[in-house]
Amino acid sequence: MTASPFDQIDEIIHGRLRLGVMTYLAHAEVADFTELKTALGATQGNLSIHLRKLEDAGYVAIEKSFMGRKPLTRVRITRKGSKAFARYVEAMASLLGKAGEDGPG
Repeated sequence: MTASPFDQIDEIIHGRLRLGVMTYLAHAEVADFTELKTALGATQGNLSIHLRKLEDAGYVAIEKSFMGRKPLTRVRITRKGSKAFARYVEAMASLLGKAGEDGPG
C-alpha cells in the first residue's frame, strides 16, 4: 500500500508559525529572534514556544549570546531541518497537484 501524501506532511512544520519560521530560514539560513518576530507578526512568547518545538525536533539550532550588554538570540536552520522542509514542500506540492488534477467541483 502506497503512503498518502497526507502521511508525508510533517506535523512539526505544518503549524502556521512554524511553517513561517522554516520558510524564512530556508531562504535566510539564519535570523535573529527580533527579525523573525517582526517578519512573522508573532508575539515573543508565541514565537519562543514554536522555536522550542522546532529545536526539540532538531530542525533549528538556537544560539544565545550578547551584543554589548543586550542578549542576542540567533536561529539557524539545521541540515536535518533543511531536509525536513524540502520533504514537506514536496508533500504539499504533491497534495496540491492532486487537488488540481480533480478540477473544479
